[in-house]
Parts: sequence; structure tokens; C-alpha cells
Amino acid sequence: MNKKHYVIWKGVKPGIYDNWNEAKAQINGRSDAQYMGFPSLEEAQQGFASTYTRALMKRSMERGGKTSSGVTTTSSSRPTPNPSHTSNNTKNNSQSELSNAPKTADFSIYCDGACSPNPGKSGTGMAIYQEQQLIQLWYGLYEVNGTNNSAELNGMLEAFKFAVPLIQQGKTVQVLSDSKYSIDCITKWAKGWKTKGWTRGRNEPIKNLEVIKACFEMYEQLKAQLIIKHVKGHANIEGNELSDRMAVLARSNHTADFVQYTDSIDIKTILAMPSG
Repeated sequence: MNKKHYVIWKGVKPGIYDNWNEAKAQINGRSDAQYMGFPSLEEAQQGFASTYTRALMKRSMERGGKTSSGVTTTSSSRPTPNPSHTSNNTKNNSQSELSNAPKTADFSIYCDGACSPNPGKSGTGMAIYQEQQLIQLWYGLYEVNGTNNSAELNGMLEAFKFAVPLIQQGKTVQVLSDSKYSIDCITKWAKGWKTKGWTRGRNEPIKNLEVIKACFEMYEQLKAQLIIKHVKGHANIEGNELSDRMAVLARSNHTADFVQYTDSIDIKTILAMPSG
């Protein structure tokens, strides 16, 4: 049986490690950490020779969405979307007074971030719909020194990762965010920043650069099949409101990993939770 190896692309000392405790020491406390486990040294070497984002994309496609990898600060493991996992409460409450997901895609992924104060403690949330039916909620990526913008960008990255296996299956996917900053970063500004060596005019540094670069790399590969939409925040749009509650839950519970919400999905109950 091959021994598992861990690649650290970004940490105290990037490299390949065959001991998790040693690998973990390289990423503890790092908000920009990028890492992933591999089942063999050969695969780890191939991964390290590539980039974190490309390795993540490759794994998502190979496993049909089942990933286990570093996501900015933490790891995540996400099953392929399955509408059969939808609870009865979700089905009963989806016809609320709030707007449902638009009809322009097979899957609609709402993402949101919450931070209090700003900068301060932040978290990220996500709500996934299949053909207007809520099927999953996700939350996490807690940061002690985050910002609204960093939390929103983390949400975009998670949404892109979720979209990879769906697009590979021929599904249409739209990502919806109330952060015009995040959308513009990826769809408008990142191309020019990359051309300038990832700097702004006059060599000004770009805030949240690592997550922007990871998002842009995925966006470049997905954009032909991906719809990105801006939605108004706190405007009674169900998916946006639910992703907001998940972001606040992550911030309140200090949830570092990006994890699926496993309690009963009762939309009215979740909407009654604290908002950001």
C-alpha cells in the first residue's frame, strides 16, 4: 500500500511531505495556504510540478466532484449534487414569499460572505439549486482577520469548484453573487492585472491576490459554459438570503472547513437565523 503524500504549494516551506503533522505545520495560521493530499509520491510530484488550481480542477473532474483539497485556508470534501438528498421540509417550504432560483440554468449556485467588523471575523456560505429546487447548503472558511471582499471571493472560488463536474456532465450552471467587486475582479479586471504581472497601475499591490488568481484560472477554463450574475443583496432573493445565513453561521461558529449543512433544511427556520 502506497504511503500518502502531501503537497504544500503555499505555506511556510512549500514542498512534498509524507507526514501530515509536518505538512500541517507549514499551513497552520496561513490564510493563503494551498495544499492537497495524494495517494502516491509520483502523483504528488506531478501535482507539485503543476499549480494548485490545476491540480484541483484535475481532481474534481476525475472524481466527478468529490474533492479533498486545500481551499485558501482549509480543506473541503464535497459530494456530487444529488436532488434525492433534498429534505421534505425543503420541498414544502420552497414556495415561500422569496424569489426562487432563476430558470436560465440546470444549477444555480448562490455564494455570499459575511464579516464583522470589517476587517474582522469572516465566513462564507453557499446555496445550491437544481432546477429551482434547493438541494444543498454549505458554510465555512472562517478567517480571524478576513474582510467582506475576501469572504465573497472565497465563495466565488467554492462555487466555481462545485461547477466543474456539473459542466463536465453537460449541465448549465450559473453562479450568483451580490458582490459586484468579486464579479468584476474575475470577469473584468483580472485579465489586465495578469498582463501587468499581477499588479495594478503604478505597480500598486492587489488585495486578495491569491484567491483572485485561483478564481481567474478556473474562470478562464469554465467561462464558455458558465453564467455569472450579480444579484441585489438583502432583497428577499431566497438563494442569496440562505447563502448569507450560512456565511454568518460559519463566522459565528468559527467553522474553518467548508462543510455541508446537515441539519434539516427548513427554509423558514434558516431564514430566521442571524443575517449579515
